[in-house]
Amino acid sequence: MAKILIVDDSSFMRKVIGSIIRQAGHIVIGEASDGNEALTKYAQLKPELVIMDITMNNVTGLEGLRRIKIFDPMAKVIMCSAMGQQSMIEEALEEALDFIIKPFKKDEVINAINKALIS
Repeated sequence: MAKILIVDDSSFMRKVIGSIIRQAGHIVIGEASDGNEALTKYAQLKPELVIMDITMNNVTGLEGLRRIKIFDPMAKVIMCSAMGQQSMIEEALEEALDFIIKPFKKDEVINAINKALIS
């Protein structure tokens, strides 16, 4: 059972991801709505894994990923987005463990979580 931080500017998507996480037997330790809040919550809550949207208002997921990795180079982060743009995926995968594309398939999310947690 892992403690997971969800970062997405859509409260609906946070609920969807949270539901999948809970069904897989993990704990949603916190939620954030942009990359800046993600770093604050990461520092406070010390999650074992972060699932973060790549495209958000204010501070993007890519910038949030960079900030978290500077704070904790060992941080485990999975990026997600509805956008299937190859360049954004490649940029995210330079520091993230995995990338999942919306709309989510429950099995894909659970597999990505399990893979990230054992890495």
